[in-house]
Parts: sequence; structure tokens; C-alpha cells
Amino acid sequence: MQHVDHPCSICASNETFGQQRNVHRQDGVHIGGHICTSDVCNKSFTQQWSLKEYQHIHTGEHPYICDVYDKSFRDQNILKVHQHIHTGELPYICDFCNKSFRKQSNLVVHQRIHTGELPYTCDVCNKSCRNQNILKVHECIHTGELPYTCDACNKSCRNQNILKVHECIHTGELPYTCDVCNKSFRDQNILKVHECIHTGELPYTCDVCNKSFTRQWNLKVHQRRHTGELPYTCDVCNKSFRDQRNHKAHQRIHTGEFPYTCNVCNKSFRDQRDHKAHQRIHTGELPYTCDVCNKSFRDQRNHKAHQRIHTGELPYTCDVCNKSFRRQWSLKVHQRVHSGEKPYTCDACNRSFSHKCVLKGHMLLHSKQQP
Repeated sequence: MQHVDHPCSICASNETFGQQRNVHRQDGVHIGGHICTSDVCNKSFTQQWSLKEYQHIHTGEHPYICDVYDKSFRDQNILKVHQHIHTGELPYICDFCNKSFRKQSNLVVHQRIHTGELPYTCDVCNKSCRNQNILKVHECIHTGELPYTCDACNKSCRNQNILKVHECIHTGELPYTCDVCNKSFRDQNILKVHECIHTGELPYTCDVCNKSFTRQWNLKVHQRRHTGELPYTCDVCNKSFRDQRNHKAHQRIHTGEFPYTCNVCNKSFRDQRDHKAHQRIHTGELPYTCDVCNKSFRDQRNHKAHQRIHTGELPYTCDVCNKSFRRQWSLKVHQRVHSGEKPYTCDACNRSFSHKCVLKGHMLLHSKQQP
């Protein structure tokens, strides 16, 4: 068959097209792109195939099927992106850090980390976000909306991803597995943080003191040490916190709630981190090991505090006398010297003490036991 070139009837260029349908595509660009329209909603497209893909929304048709397992899709491009899960292909590469992604949209959002672009702004508090989905989740803080509900326990979540992770508690599913040690996790983000143990990678660095972190959220909380920001305030006693987790754990002091219970001994905890560390008493697990002396710990916080013995770091400093400490808790106890605070009270005689261990020793006097 003889090849025939078809020139565009609108533009003045000499560009020609091998097929008549491509001419129509080009003509559509010149006339505003409205060359084919959906009969259902009147949405218009410059290319007929785009209209056909779009119409699957109205018909519910999913004609594109994955060869690996029978998941189907409305759009051929979405199928191609999905297939990258099976092939491991990450075709979209960041120009700044060479990190790779399956989806171009994920690359675009990632690059805003480097450019600082925050195109989505909250109408209520003017907070800006890199991602429209993050903005929608943030807006639920103001509206109180929790649109995603667990079928098993009726717990509601702002974010569908959070709901999926939560549902794994009921199913026992751990879909994300570490390639190095085969440890499995409910949440892909937790897997990524775990993998940093093997790689030693600390991708998030503080601009002020150059301290690095495995999680961006930990960096944000850390930076509040420099800014003094305490965005989470207790409604009961007005005490403020840098970290939402600590804020929630504190509120349980007032509610008396202990939502985390050990399956072995039924001991309950206000804080999930304390619960996990406690469970390792029964399992014998010591997942945090010192690089210098190989001493191992159940709790990451104790591990970090121990490492400061070797580094000499004393990151917690008293505002009154400038005395410094390895642990934040030690600083809090020390500050009671200046404030005169005595938070521990004897039930028998109402005498108060600044240290819990001193209270325990005092109570032994009432029970006539030897300390």
C-alpha cells in the first residue's frame, strides 16, 4: 500500500501525518481540543481514545486485565503503572536525588521536597501541602470528618491508607516484607523506615544542627526544638507538646484510658511505644544494638540514650542553670529542683515528693516493710 502524507488543514507548518486520524488529533488541538464529547456528561476530549477510556467511568467497564492476577482497570495507562509492581520497574527518576517511582504523579509530588513547592493551601489555617490528598486529610482536622470506617470495629479514620493499615490488625496481614531480614509489616512506610536499619540511610537532615532522621515526621518534630513550637495543647490542663503522640498519651492521664494491653500478662499502657517495649520482656527480643559496645536494648529510646555515653552528647539543657543531660526525663526530674514541683503524693498521708522512687520508699514506711 502506498504511504500517503496528510497535512494539517489548520496550521501553517509543513508538518504531515501518516494517518488521517492523527490529522484529526492535530486539528483538535488548534480548534480548542473539543472534537469529541461524552454523551453522558458532555466532557470533551481532543482524542477519541481518551473519550473511550473516560466513558468506562460511566459504563463501569474494566477491559484491561493484569496477566499476573485478574485485577482489571478502566484505563490502559493505569494497567501499565500497576504492572510495574510485578516487573519492579521504576521508570520515573528524580533529577535531584535519582530516587525512582512507578508513577509520574508520585515523582511530581516527590520533587516538591527539593523545590519547596507547596501548591495546595488550606482555606481555614493557610497551611500549605505538596499533595492534594495530604490537604484533604489535613482539612478533616477542621471539619472533624472521619470518612473511612473499619467494618470490624467501627473505628473511623481521616485517610483511606490509614484505614487499610488499621484493618490489618484484624486480618493479621503483614503485606510488606524486608528483603534483607524477612521481617514483615502492616505499613509500607514503616517498612521503609525499617530498611534504613540495614542501609544506615538517614535521608532527612535538620538545617540547624545537621542531625539526621529516618522519617520526615521525626525531623519536623525535632525542628520544633529549635523553633520552640508546641502545636498540641491539652484541653484539660493547657500543657503543650511538640509531638501529637505525646499529646495523646498525656490526655489519657486525664481520661484514665489504657488502650494498649499485653496479651501475656494483661498489663495495660497509655502509650503504644511503651506497650511494644514491654512485650519484648516476654519475647526476649532486643532489636536495638549499640554499634560501639554491642549492648542491646528493648526500647529505641533507651538505645539512643545509651549511645550518648559513647558520644558524650547531652542534648537536654536546663533553661535555669544550663546543666545538661543525656535523657529528657532526667532533665524533667532536675527541673523540679527549680520549680519546686512535687507530682507524686502519698495516698496515706498526702505528703508529696518530686521523685517517684522516693515516694515508693516512703510508702514502705506505712506498710512497715524494709526498703
